[in-house]
Amino acid sequence: MFKGLSLFLLLISLTTQAEQWPGEQWSVGPQITAVTDLENYAFPTRDESTRQGIRTDALLIIRDGQIIYERYAGPTTEQTPHLTWSISKSLLATVLGMAYGEGLFKLDDPALKFYPALEKHPTITLANLLNWASGLDWQEDYEYAPLKSSVVAMLYTRGHRDMAGFTAEHDAYAAPGQAFRYSSGDSNLLAAALKTMVGPQRYPDYPWTALFEPLGIRHAVWETDANGTFVASSYAYLTARDLARVGLLMARGGRWNERQLLPKDWVAFNLKPFTGYKAHQDEAVPGGHWWLNRPVEGASSPWPDAPPDAFAALGHWGQALYVIPSEKLVVVRYGDDRDGSFNHNELLKRVLQAVRP
Repeated sequence: MFKGLSLFLLLISLTTQAEQWPGEQWSVGPQITAVTDLENYAFPTRDESTRQGIRTDALLIIRDGQIIYERYAGPTTEQTPHLTWSISKSLLATVLGMAYGEGLFKLDDPALKFYPALEKHPTITLANLLNWASGLDWQEDYEYAPLKSSVVAMLYTRGHRDMAGFTAEHDAYAAPGQAFRYSSGDSNLLAAALKTMVGPQRYPDYPWTALFEPLGIRHAVWETDANGTFVASSYAYLTARDLARVGLLMARGGRWNERQLLPKDWVAFNLKPFTGYKAHQDEAVPGGHWWLNRPVEGASSPWPDAPPDAFAALGHWGQALYVIPSEKLVVVRYGDDRDGSFNHNELLKRVLQAVRP
């Protein structure tokens, strides 16, 4: 009996040793050395006068829970909480997953249940918002069409004090759940709904107590609008190392050490392609507030040089958190790109070339 027990404990010990998790700091694994092609692409000479070309601020590669490559540029260092832009949306989805695990809502709940200002749109569900399929007539235009842009008005002019309220006032262009239209407004409606789910007392600290602190994230900043609602579309700031913790959580199916932080069915929803998406509507295939490397009718995988299980959180001006479970990889890339020259597939191809034997 004791021999059997000893063997069992030994197997547990070996399993635990094989799986690396960051403590207060990340451990450092064997560093990749074949990085010339990767660095030539990611870190060309920066032109500060024109801000043209690929302008990588940070590139961090985690493999099997250990840092195997890390480089910074510009003013960014390993201690800099970097603006994530729309990576904030996927962070919100992860925070919502914690509330889902508490049983505070169901995916098919009407959003109106948690945000009464949506009274004009009573059939929009939380799942619709997570799929960017609210049906609201939203224009996600930035530099190329600012006068017609819903998101510019929300972030900077008439909607900036109450971003969810501004979004809720939009008319519908389609029935909820039928069509994809990327919308920062949908994300901010979810942030407003979260306030009701967890209650006004817990809400200001909820991302920290529910998610960031269990993951060991110490340097997160998340701005709110004047109404006290997190700007879930845009304004979370994390260091590259802290953001990589969220990537590792997702790479391992919502598990952190021995605790299943995110319910498995929540992660499955995040990584399920939205069926209403049409080819070439965006740069990748939407899931539940994450982006997927999946083919759809009329188009191949958006990142053909990456495995099909790759997924990402993506943000304006080149922010990216890539997760490739089959390769045990998490990659954080922060940037200051302004001209569209950066290409996700090209970076992923060169990362994979560098890490593979």
